[in-house]
Amino acid sequence: MSDSAVLVVEDEPMILLDLESALEGAGFQVVALSNAEAAIELFDADPENFSSLLTDIRLGSGKSGWELAKHLRRAHPTIPVVYISGDSAPHWGAEGVPESIMITKPFAPPQIITALSTLLNQQQPMPPVDAEA
Repeated sequence: MSDSAVLVVEDEPMILLDLESALEGAGFQVVALSNAEAAIELFDADPENFSSLLTDIRLGSGKSGWELAKHLRRAHPTIPVVYISGDSAPHWGAEGVPESIMITKPFAPPQIITALSTLLNQQQPMPPVDAEA
């Protein structure tokens, strides 16, 4: 799809593996991690390496998916964000970043692929660099 990757953050190993497999099967490059702190460290090192974020809300004892998305949006205000959660969906309106999508567990992989594709297709293309400038 592009040279940049979907940053996938999920603390349940089997769900993370399923997400990674489904997205790669659909043609996405994927960087899969199990906690927000590792995701923030990797993102901060090279924000341009990531096209979008797919994150669970509850990520164990560290930062939440809500906090992770807000951190990424400070550096990249329009990065597409898809949240997945088993029980936090009612808080999406208050906690989620604008123009994001919430998918509740259990979900089917095509729901994730469709949500990411929709948000990525809504992105405004970068203006061409003027070689004469």
